[in-house]
Amino acid sequence: MTTIDADALEKVLSSIDVRVGDARRINLDAGATAPLASGAVWLVFVAEGSLHGQPPLAPACALDVDRTSPLVACTPGVEREVLVEGDAFLTLGRRPVALQSEHGASLMIAELQLSDTASLLRDVIPEFVTVTDFAGLEPAAAALARNLGPSEAGASALRSGNPIICRMMATTVLLSVIHAWAENGCAPAGWPSRSNDPFLERVVDAIHEQPGRDWTVETLAGVGAMSRSVFASRFHSALGRSPASYVTEVRMESAKGMLDAGRSVSETSRSLGYGSDEGFSRAFRRSTGIAPSQWRSSRRAPISA
Repeated sequence: MTTIDADALEKVLSSIDVRVGDARRINLDAGATAPLASGAVWLVFVAEGSLHGQPPLAPACALDVDRTSPLVACTPGVEREVLVEGDAFLTLGRRPVALQSEHGASLMIAELQLSDTASLLRDVIPEFVTVTDFAGLEPAAAALARNLGPSEAGASALRSGNPIICRMMATTVLLSVIHAWAENGCAPAGWPSRSNDPFLERVVDAIHEQPGRDWTVETLAGVGAMSRSVFASRFHSALGRSPASYVTEVRMESAKGMLDAGRSVSETSRSLGYGSDEGFSRAFRRSTGIAPSQWRSSRRAPISA
């Protein structure tokens, strides 16, 4: 079983804050499909029945729980296509997923919006997280999951109620899914390090802590105690993009949170180190497809919960 750095895990979990965009209790007939669109974070709990996922839902790891033993076995590298009663599933929406039930199923599906402080989560967990027998591993959180959607038989309407309570419930379930996945050996070696390189970790932490700083390859290389050429090569190999692209990604995630909180485009632009609102707006539009003013106005609208 992989050893997890408890302090690092706490840092990841404490960074997570969500808003609930859409929480539904859905009943699928035999052969029916529940599509999960790309671009959104989806949390799924299977209350009854079973589901097949396309693509397979856990290319990294699946938990095999033996109820007669206190141990939980993690099987790395096993693809799992089926979710059964009591399982939980999380996808960050990097690609669309289709959940199909052959014999019928009841499930809770919540669409979540991560705060900008939770951008760390996207860097350190795989595209799919499946926790088999989540109800057995985290019974209290599973009970909350069952109640995120309407309890009436046959209902699939949006959950109504206090949005703050709904957000707290969804956050608790999400944290419990990630905690169960990590603590039971499904996290890769070195998790939750984003790069498995302590020098690069210092660089990444610095970018997240000060996204508005005037970062250059030279200054970032200095933080990592490397030459410019060595740093650029190691950074791209470890994180799959250039340092400049990573800085921009972090800035855009921070910008979303600032705009969500009601800060103006100009204030957000200045806070993130842009020399002009126009330059910031161009970068934001390239990242999101819309202008920051449009994002701000759309996200300020009330969210159903």
